[in-house]
Parts: sequence; structure tokens; C-alpha cells
Amino acid sequence: MSNLERDPVELLCPPEQPTAPLVRVLTPRDVPLGGPRAMAVRRTLPQRGRTTIGAWCFADHYGPDDVAQTGGMVVPPHPHTGLQTVSWLFEGEIEHRDSTGVHAYVRPGEVNLMTAGRGISHSEVSTAATSTLHGVQLWVALPDTARRALPFFEHAETVPVEVDDAIVRVFVGSLPYVEPEASVTVFSPLVGAQIELPAGGEAWIDLDESFEHGILVDRGPVRVTVRALEGEADDAPDDADPLAETGHTATLEWSELGFVPAGHDGVRLRATADAPVRVVLLGGAPFGEELVMWWNFIGRSHDEIAEARARWQADVISGGEPDGPFGTVAGYDGEPLPAPELPTVRLRPRS
Repeated sequence: MSNLERDPVELLCPPEQPTAPLVRVLTPRDVPLGGPRAMAVRRTLPQRGRTTIGAWCFADHYGPDDVAQTGGMVVPPHPHTGLQTVSWLFEGEIEHRDSTGVHAYVRPGEVNLMTAGRGISHSEVSTAATSTLHGVQLWVALPDTARRALPFFEHAETVPVEVDDAIVRVFVGSLPYVEPEASVTVFSPLVGAQIELPAGGEAWIDLDESFEHGILVDRGPVRVTVRALEGEADDAPDDADPLAETGHTATLEWSELGFVPAGHDGVRLRATADAPVRVVLLGGAPFGEELVMWWNFIGRSHDEIAEARARWQADVISGGEPDGPFGTVAGYDGEPLPAPELPTVRLRPRS
């Protein structure tokens, strides 16, 4: 998915510093995609308080969206560099076309992963069969060793697995003791999974303790308890109020994201008695590289981003070199998306 903001903010994303072992609640901001009837998304990454979770660097949560009211998703051809896009749906269907020649569909329970590498362009349009559109759009920052790779696309089905009361679908990477692993290619240690609980259900989800994790709520609320490490007090007794909040426990509401720092090997997810839960779990080894993110590009400097924008405008928007790194998207009926203007000042680090 493209970032369709008219004035996208340029971000410097330094490696995150360790934080206290608490469940930290991140609230989303609303971002309209497109014109007057724009489909709204709720963006939890990046934000001032947290720019990455592992290599996950962008998370948009959208829907349930009535396509008859908003027109659904219509994202013209647009570029990406230095990242992977991960598309995951709860409802609906999206048609994907890209400059490598791939024509594919995103459907619930199936993952589409596109590796931009040195440059790719693609379009995304909800299909005529879609009445409700509901899902998440995620980006993964590529490490320096892979960010100039040739672009490619992967599609895979996922397998539901029972863990206590939960149904888990791993769509990227792996979870401890959950098989099978996802079959798509990633370039840093990662996990992405959908976890569903019935009303009143609970499950202990084992985690890789070297990862930091985020829990994005699609249905909730959900009570999250981090497994206490040796020497730490778990200040939530088993008979406590199921919605009480403690040092290692927090209640996450719809569309909030709970951040759990590295150093913990499990979380308990608990649904209330009257509401089922669905969350997306994102995790990865802390990303130790500085990133510059602007519009649909990820680089390492202001000049690199400016060069990518200029190449897109010259090669694709102005038609200078259709065989350049961004190529062309065959089969899309419409014009590609021009890049916004760059800021008038050079990038400055955010505090």
C-alpha cells in the first residue's frame, strides 16, 4: 500500500534503546488514503514513541470498511525501495500488480510479501467481489546487506494451529513451538502471526526472548500479561480482576498496539467473557541500523531518498526511462502516483 498523505513526514529512525520491561500501549493516528471518500487507516508505526519493532517499521490497520461508501482501496502504481511489504487481510480481496510482472490476489488466510530491494512499483485495488475490506498493511525494513537486492514477490497460504484456546496463523518467520513456519523470505529474524481467541478464552504464547514484540488489536479488548523473568515480580495474581493493569499487565483496546521489549519469553492473552479477540503479533530482533523513511522509500540518508524520488519522477511520471529500476505496472488502467514534494529543509533527527 502507498502512503497517500499529501505532506508525508520525513523520519530519522535511530536504533531503539532498551526500555523497562512493561507492556507499553501505543495509540494509532487516523490517516485518510485518497480523496473526499477516502478509506481511513489507523497507523501505529512509525510514531514518535516507537519507530520500529524488530525490522517492522510501518503498520496500517484498516476496516471493516464498507466499500460501497468509500470506494474501497484504489492505490495507483507507486514505488518502494529498501523494504518489504506484507499484506494480510481479515475480509475482502485485493488485486496486486507489480513491475516484476506479477499479477496476484490478497485473500484472508494468505500472505503476500513483496521485496522492493533496489526498487519496484506496484498497484493495489480491492476487487469487485469485495463488499467489506478489513486488514493490515505492514512494512519490513531491509538490512543494509539486502536493501539493494533484486525485487521479487511471494504468495503463501497459512496453516491454523491450536495453542491453548487460541488459533494461531504464522504468516512471517516463526514462533517457538508452533509449526509450520512461514514459507516467505525475510532478511532479519522476524515473526508475524494472527492470533484469535473466543470470548472468555486465554492462551500462553511462547516468544523468542531476543525479540521485541508488538500486539496490534483488531478485536478486543485483550488483557496481555508478560511472563515474568527470574527476579521480576509478576504483580498480577491469578485471581486478580481480569482487566486490572499492573507492571507486567495491560489491557489493550481496539486498534491499540502493545509493545513488549526484548528479554521476555512469553505472553498470556486473555479475552473478556463477552468479546472474542483477534490480534496481530509482530516481533523481531532489535533493528540496529539507522533508517530514513519518507513517503514510500526507506534509505540511510536524505540524499538517498531525494535520489529515489527524482528517479521515480523522471523515469515513470515523466516517461524518461520506463526500463529503469521502478519499471512499469502492466494491466493497471490509470496513471502512476506522483511523489509529493520533498521538505524544504534537510532531515533533522527526531527526539
